[in-house]
Amino acid sequence: MKKQDVVVVGGGFGGVKACLELSKHSAFRVTLVANKPFFEYYPMMYHTAAGGSKTVSSIPLGEIFKDKRINIIIDEATKLNRKDKTITLKNGQTIEYKALILSLGSITNYYNIDGIAEYSYGIKSLHDAEKLRKHLHDNLQDPIHREDRYMVIGGGPTGIEIASALPGYIKHLRKKHGVRGRGQPKVELVEAGPRLLARMPHSVSRALSRRLRKLGVKLIFQKPVQSESADTLLLGGKQITTKTVIWTAGVANNPFFKQNKFIMSDNGKVKVDQALQAWPGIFVIGDNADTEYSGMAQTALHDAVFVANNLIRHTEGEEPLKYKPKKPVHVIPVGKRWAMVAWGNLHFYGRLGWLVRKAADWIGYRDIEPWWKATNRAMSDTQLEDECLICATKVNQA
Repeated sequence: MKKQDVVVVGGGFGGVKACLELSKHSAFRVTLVANKPFFEYYPMMYHTAAGGSKTVSSIPLGEIFKDKRINIIIDEATKLNRKDKTITLKNGQTIEYKALILSLGSITNYYNIDGIAEYSYGIKSLHDAEKLRKHLHDNLQDPIHREDRYMVIGGGPTGIEIASALPGYIKHLRKKHGVRGRGQPKVELVEAGPRLLARMPHSVSRALSRRLRKLGVKLIFQKPVQSESADTLLLGGKQITTKTVIWTAGVANNPFFKQNKFIMSDNGKVKVDQALQAWPGIFVIGDNADTEYSGMAQTALHDAVFVANNLIRHTEGEEPLKYKPKKPVHVIPVGKRWAMVAWGNLHFYGRLGWLVRKAADWIGYRDIEPWWKATNRAMSDTQLEDECLICATKVNQA
């Protein structure tokens, strides 16, 4: 039987999972187009930014697809030709497809606020996390211009995670760099709305606020960010001196979809049918699709399995299934060995929540790796990486 060419664009949760599922069936010849040679495990990116090992937040694609029948191309898709069923890459290469799965993920949205894109830090990628971590080290090595005020913008899960990790990490860095007597690090979490996690119940917002304050994080609500310069942040009409602004406040859909004239919903995501098709033979999944729980890693994995299963059903002459969204479980770590879990109507916190988070991370790794590799990776979250010369010297001396 002639193999069907399936092209998957995007090396995140959805794209990688779709490739793994399709690789199990001999009817497909699968090509993955990814803009990086590694998969980024976004739920642990905050941990890497706060000194944790890169092992928990990135996995080489070659390792994931070892012994799998997957053709990997490191490039970016730029143009789609629906009539010829081809996709063109940034390097000019054109690839034919029988079925196309698009899982490009989201990009950071700075809402056109002056200076934010230029001066703020992020943790949306491994590059972002490493850049922020280097900045935190460099700042403590400058005794004259050292700044001790850290502003996190955005009261969603990512903002909460990095804000809760910073006080302990800054104290750790101070000790490594021999910085004494400066008191509690000034970590402030800014949310333009009236509370954290506006879509969650008020009880969850209150519990997370209490936990953050206990960790030494100051919460600022209902003050919009107006602009940023190299060493100041204009917040609610007040100028704040800081060199560290971490932006987690917004995302937007990948521009590929508007550039290639997909039909978009009011929220900027791609409209899809009950098979997650935006066009016959073109499937859009994960963050890019206008589905109920779009934006969650669990949703991207669910979508990938659904589309792959329907492609397999098609080759076997079976009718496709209709898409049913799956409500995700929300698990947000807030400092060491403490997490919030929202599982349907059940909410719980603390050490038990942290154990659920540990299990969730293992499951997340297991979705793309054998269980023994997933176990080793999940256990690597206790490892720290100190990359500046001062920290490395102190580690070697110890």
